[in-house]
Amino acid sequence: MGIKKSSVFVFSFLNLALFFAQEKSIDTVVVFDNQMRKVKLFHPVTTLSPADIQKNSSNLSEVLRFQSPVYIKENGRGAVSSPSFRGTTAQQTAFVWNGININSQFLGQGDINNIAVFGYDNLEIKSGGGSVIYGSGAIGGSIHLNNELSFNQGFHGSLNSEIASFGTFNHFLTASYSNEKFSFKASANYLISENDYEVPEKRYTNFNGKFQNNTFNISAAYKLNSQQIISFQSQLYDGEQNYPIREENGNRSRYDAQTFRSLFAWDFKTKIFENSFKAAYTEDNFQYFGDPNKAYTSGGINKNYILKNDFNYFFSPKWNVNVIGELQQNQGEGLGTSGVGIVKRNVGSLSGLLRYFATSKLRFEAGVKQDFVEDFTAPLLFSLSGKWSVFNFYSVSFNTSKNFRYPSFNDLYWQPGGNRNLRAENSVQADLTQEFKFGNLQFSFTPYYMKIDDMIQWLNTPFGYYSPFNINRVESYGIEYQLKYFKKFGENTQLRLSANYALTKSKNLDTGYRLMYVPLHKAAANADFEYRFLKIYAQGMFTGLTYTTSNETRKDAIDPYFVMNVGISATVLKEYTFGMRINNITDTVYETVAFYPLPKRNYSFYATLNF
Repeated sequence: MGIKKSSVFVFSFLNLALFFAQEKSIDTVVVFDNQMRKVKLFHPVTTLSPADIQKNSSNLSEVLRFQSPVYIKENGRGAVSSPSFRGTTAQQTAFVWNGININSQFLGQGDINNIAVFGYDNLEIKSGGGSVIYGSGAIGGSIHLNNELSFNQGFHGSLNSEIASFGTFNHFLTASYSNEKFSFKASANYLISENDYEVPEKRYTNFNGKFQNNTFNISAAYKLNSQQIISFQSQLYDGEQNYPIREENGNRSRYDAQTFRSLFAWDFKTKIFENSFKAAYTEDNFQYFGDPNKAYTSGGINKNYILKNDFNYFFSPKWNVNVIGELQQNQGEGLGTSGVGIVKRNVGSLSGLLRYFATSKLRFEAGVKQDFVEDFTAPLLFSLSGKWSVFNFYSVSFNTSKNFRYPSFNDLYWQPGGNRNLRAENSVQADLTQEFKFGNLQFSFTPYYMKIDDMIQWLNTPFGYYSPFNINRVESYGIEYQLKYFKKFGENTQLRLSANYALTKSKNLDTGYRLMYVPLHKAAANADFEYRFLKIYAQGMFTGLTYTTSNETRKDAIDPYFVMNVGISATVLKEYTFGMRINNITDTVYETVAFYPLPKRNYSFYATLNF
């Protein structure tokens, strides 16, 4: 499951530029999101490998909670879960699958626990606005689910099986084959859990908490010649969540979700330009069952047809211009009591980015974007970034941008209550990152400021139902710290440390109160030690006081907590790995959403076969 380092063919011409002089060209790698390499030139990005993801294999919520500064609100283990970047909401976070925004057109957000945790070559987390490149919703930050394909690697495969507490079984199989012209990869994941944990201190039993899901991924690429590659990526996900209840005889309900994503890409590159054309189809279906033994109560079918072209022209090693055009048709059909009906909208956008590499240590980027949304007015967006390596040990970068989110189908068409007069949420943000490197130690801190206007909020009306309105003005500011340390002791021993801390203040300017579910303090740390065939890791997470009401009521707030996980594994004969994990070894009683505690101490055992 390791990631092989090599130069990216779509971006290979930049090897002529000084800022890529340290990279070596080994084998061509197809990267489906070719913009991320460019984003990293100006923005700090946290990258998690498959090995990192496997440490928190129960769901994507656990991965992000322990390995990123993002706050995750989870209604019990495996249930509805949503992220909060820099004090924003789930609707202001963009989920990006191989360069394609996959936020739900109905909800305007992504449910983390209905997104597969396995099947990606890396997962990347970027804080700060990114609407110029990644579109609606990229206000607080973005979470990127990326796949890659390599050539000339032969055959590789692995099988990972895990047995864990609460009747949990998790199996992941992956296989790949490639030669000089052709590359293919496939994977499958099956996860099921009775999820029947108890928290006696809260008098809580997670009744009706069972969840299960299946994921299949297929990708392939073919070299037409030395300048052109065509590639294909597809994902199928089928999940089922039972909503937890506090009493065994309570009203049981269930939520089913099915997603299908398919992406075709044609990449063409010469010494003076690169062009990446993508055609994608995504489908998100969901059904809510008020009674699991009866037909669904409500739901929706969402189909998206997407064409995207990314053209990059190099005037010289110092100057290049990047033009991105995108066309979408979003189709939706509400089911049952949703009242949405059959709706659709056409969306287009045109972005232009100009990059200037003054020297190997100084570079700038300026971008502008106009979205065209049917029956809707979208604001003109902009971005401006720069990075300067002042000394060998010190660099500074700045980013400022205007970002937005247009209303979802539910915001506009839900009956009763949909509001077709809504305006887009828009924000301006700025941050300044300072990075220090001293030998094996890297340290950075980023103060930031963000202001959001026309935030969409659902409020009760005199008619007895809820409706969305543009009312809130939100101000969010804070500072993020990151630390990394890596040390090798001889050929067989190494130590890796990473830590992050976020101080976040997010306030509703209309009321003067802080936003709900935005802790003032959140920190996480990871330590990995490897000696020959043995690996040991530890994770720690601290979350400060978290208000759960809109008026900062202390008695209803979630108290601060600290949670720690540990794990150990041994590799035998280079092909067999056996390991165990102890999650919440501190046996902490904690929750991220009021009234829904997460599990106390629990265990998992796994085995991996590489072939």
